[in-house]
Amino acid sequence: MQHIPELMAKGRDKKLIELRDEALCRRYYYWTEVQRLRFDDALKVLSRQEFFISEERIMSIIRCKCRELKDLEVKPVPKVKKPRLTAVQLSLFTGE
Repeated sequence: MQHIPELMAKGRDKKLIELRDEALCRRYYYWTEVQRLRFDDALKVLSRQEFFISEERIMSIIRCKCRELKDLEVKPVPKVKKPRLTAVQLSLFTGE
């Protein structure tokens, strides 16, 4: 078993995460604006072929980081709103 020095920080390297997030935003821009892929198709490429993290995580990163890139105008992905039905509204569909 390898000994880890006491001074070495545990966990993920914050600088590397920042660099990954910036690269992810740039690749999202490339796929959506240069290659003109639909945003959901671009998310699939980024998730399954390039960064190997979930589409939900990619969307979260893009929403947070897109404003920080000054040399690109990255449009954040649209938020998908799920309808919230009450029991009364649902009963209108079921005829009860």
